[in-house]
Amino acid sequence: MATLTGAGISAESGVPTFRGPGGLWRNFRPEDLATPEAFARNPNLVWEWYDWRRSLIAKAEPNAGHRALAELESRKAGKFWLITQNVDGLHDRAGNRRIVKLHGDIWTVCCVGCGAEKRNVQVPLAPLPPRCECGGMLRPGVVWFGEMLPAKALEQAYAIAQRAEVFLVLGTSSVVYPAAALPRIAFDHGARVIEINLEPTELSSLAHISLRGKVGELLPQILTGAR
Repeated sequence: MATLTGAGISAESGVPTFRGPGGLWRNFRPEDLATPEAFARNPNLVWEWYDWRRSLIAKAEPNAGHRALAELESRKAGKFWLITQNVDGLHDRAGNRRIVKLHGDIWTVCCVGCGAEKRNVQVPLAPLPPRCECGGMLRPGVVWFGEMLPAKALEQAYAIAQRAEVFLVLGTSSVVYPAAALPRIAFDHGARVIEINLEPTELSSLAHISLRGKVGELLPQILTGAR
């Protein structure tokens, strides 16, 4: 069993989304804040924005949907994987451990000089931009526009989708590739695909079950019924 989560589940915890009303791109263009070119041009501006994002996420708490997925992992005892497009770490805080992070982790920083990676949960960060022990500049450990997804994570996600008997798709618009291909891969390999999203998506007509609503409300009900 596997699941793919998107920004919708985090939005239920108060984490702003990139798309839709009130999204993080409402006042800024992606090209200004989330590309390698933007970082090279103005790393301080980029880090001010990510420091703001980290401060918002630090105040958020895992919701009932996150907790239901942690319970599902516990029930399945090594036969459940969570693939996420989110970088906020709320799945980790809820208790999931078998996680594939397609877009990285905002609580990881990477040195552009020596390549070292480490976890950093300091909020707020000071000084900006942060520096590595080697003196090199640190960058957020997330995938920016124009960058490839981590090859190892993507390969693992494809393999999980191919093996899954049930594939949950939760709170994602199903338009961002290659993540959007995963439910289709699972479907093509015989999985039962179940979608929960506030609005219909391009996946809705393909899914065996497509439910409209909040993940935090519907998923716990499904787990209760499956006891």
